[in-house]
Amino acid sequence: MTTPAPTAAASLDQLRRQSADPGRRILLTGATIVTMDPDLGVLPQADLLIQDSTIAAIAPDLRAHGGADGTLVIDVTGSILVPGFVDTHRHAWEAQLRRIMPDVNDLGEYVMSTLSGIAPAYQPQDMYVGTRLAALTAIDSGITTMLDFSHNSRTPAHSDSAIQALIDTGIRGVHASMRPHFGDWDGQWPADLTRLKETYFASDDQLLTLRLATLATGEIAGPDLAYGEHLARVARDLDIGVSIDAVFGVPSSDAIVGWAKGELLGPDVTLIHCTGLTAEAWQAMADTGTSVSLAPTSEAQIGLESAIPAIDEALAVGIRPSLSIDVEVALASDMFTQMRALHAIQRMRAVNAAYGTTATPTRIGVRDVLDFATLQGARSIGLGNVTGSLTPGKQADLLVVHAEDLNNMPLNDPIGTLVLGSDPRNIDAVFIAGQVRKWAGTVLDVDLQALREEVRHSRDRVLQAARHD
Repeated sequence: MTTPAPTAAASLDQLRRQSADPGRRILLTGATIVTMDPDLGVLPQADLLIQDSTIAAIAPDLRAHGGADGTLVIDVTGSILVPGFVDTHRHAWEAQLRRIMPDVNDLGEYVMSTLSGIAPAYQPQDMYVGTRLAALTAIDSGITTMLDFSHNSRTPAHSDSAIQALIDTGIRGVHASMRPHFGDWDGQWPADLTRLKETYFASDDQLLTLRLATLATGEIAGPDLAYGEHLARVARDLDIGVSIDAVFGVPSSDAIVGWAKGELLGPDVTLIHCTGLTAEAWQAMADTGTSVSLAPTSEAQIGLESAIPAIDEALAVGIRPSLSIDVEVALASDMFTQMRALHAIQRMRAVNAAYGTTATPTRIGVRDVLDFATLQGARSIGLGNVTGSLTPGKQADLLVVHAEDLNNMPLNDPIGTLVLGSDPRNIDAVFIAGQVRKWAGTVLDVDLQALREEVRHSRDRVLQAARHD
């Protein structure tokens, strides 16, 4: 038989004691469960059983069907269980520069200020501090999987530090490695990817995965960073995926068509932003099963190419995109903002396009953007069989969201509540691979005062060094 539901404090103590037990069982009871699994849908009141790192079962009343001795039962009545969000593109090393340029006018201004002016001053310890801060913030806001597009890998030590930061936070991390755009560096990329894989990514059964990060064309930082046959061969030889940033306009469109003809696209390739692309490029992406990562606030706020997130273009060819944060130097850090921004922008465009005509607007809904932020995110970076939905057999990456808090009560539509009502303060608990990472509204194992001092010291040192270069 199961043990009675304990208090929150006792639950955390028991969760801690169970953390090293490969047979641990945790039963979350009484919640509304938004599975994001097309076959399971939404369960108005149900239980979810975690066994070790995976979801073992989901049903209306698992306690009624018996449990195993030692199962820890936690009553989460009044909450919503939902898959953890998946951020498919964030330049995590920049986190100590948050909102340093909130009204950046265009991509060029960001590139010259941050990538050319400040990035060369980063030392390995600064990479660690920024990446760790970004990952902890991701966990706090319900992002259980984060792709770190780490494009400041000046030395092997810079890469090692970024990876160690992901390890130390316990996030499901994807290290996407790229050399810096400007300034001095060791010239170790992309050859160093072999060492990284052998050192940190030898097993498929771990929280971390590796990808190659690159750019679409040579317009920003020269031809050596542009995706093509050489980089595609590097990725294929290592059996890793590719994330391609700065996919904009006609030059990128021409490149995409060429990649398709050269068989350099496919489900293991993710194209980021995709604003202002031609119809021919979109069709090539669809025909090859290439995935797309949108960064709604980045595209709109910074003004990337057309400044309109390419949601309609993606859906028109059958591509369901993922969502991402991009650069915290100018943008919000959480997935709730991305979902709301895309939801509002697409619906505004749809109605505006039909205004004054008899046409019926084609609008996305809250379930669409939640799908983009969870299941499609996982699929787009090769983790669709691992995370992204609450499906028995998948990893237990999930959020416990208070539905009866002041800003959410009363619970009427659970998906509407998650997308339009909730924010990080409503996330009571975060589990990653069955391990609790946030509990009772607090991220665990973080000395906030020490972290503040490390972040400020790193920021001040980097900015001072950049001014003197």
